[in-house]
Amino acid sequence: MTGQSPRKRHSPAVYRRRRLFVLIAAVVVVVAVVWLLVAQPWRGAASESSAPQVSQTPDASSLPVPTGEATPGATPTGDAAAGAGATPSPSGTPGSTVAVCSASDVTVEAVTDKTSYAADQQPAFTIRLTNSGGSDCTLNVGTSTQVYTVTSGNDTWWRSTDCQSEPSDMIVTLEAGQSVSSAAPLVWDRTRSAVATCGEDSRPRAAGGGASYHLAVSIGGIASTQTTQFLLY
Repeated sequence: MTGQSPRKRHSPAVYRRRRLFVLIAAVVVVVAVVWLLVAQPWRGAASESSAPQVSQTPDASSLPVPTGEATPGATPTGDAAAGAGATPSPSGTPGSTVAVCSASDVTVEAVTDKTSYAADQQPAFTIRLTNSGGSDCTLNVGTSTQVYTVTSGNDTWWRSTDCQSEPSDMIVTLEAGQSVSSAAPLVWDRTRSAVATCGEDSRPRAAGGGASYHLAVSIGGIASTQTTQFLLY
């Protein structure tokens, strides 16, 4: 055409550089895609964001100690603990309206596990309490108030308080009409007791051969109205 200058053709070197640039760019893109597929850098971030947060639980030694819980009272030790089945009641409880048991409210009975004992057997004694009154009442049934006495005629052979150690108190509430017994029996070794002979192995032994003995008990200041007879052989 007239008036237009002919287009200048580039040299072969320019075309070679352009093709090389395009090839390098393509290689970079391929390498980037392969790296993304293999490394998958997004997985770590996703795992960290979705993982549940675990709170640290303090060990038992660092936990606070509950306050205001009831503290167990003294528990009878050694001799039988009368009042099994009764309801422990702390003495001096504010607002308490339960009266103290009296002899007219409570019946106390002396109980033996057998009526006669062979020469190699030892008698076991318990106390039975019955609230025969019309209302609940409280009573100290600890070993500090328990007395077991064995007699033969007018002769007192054995008394549980002669050699008692570490007596304790236990206040319980006896419901109206309730009957309870000692938690564990008190065993008599068939020897004569005396304060001066505690711990001795040579105390006189009670006579056998069918000899008659009687058990009397008292608890909380209330004595049994009758004795219980048993025989020793």
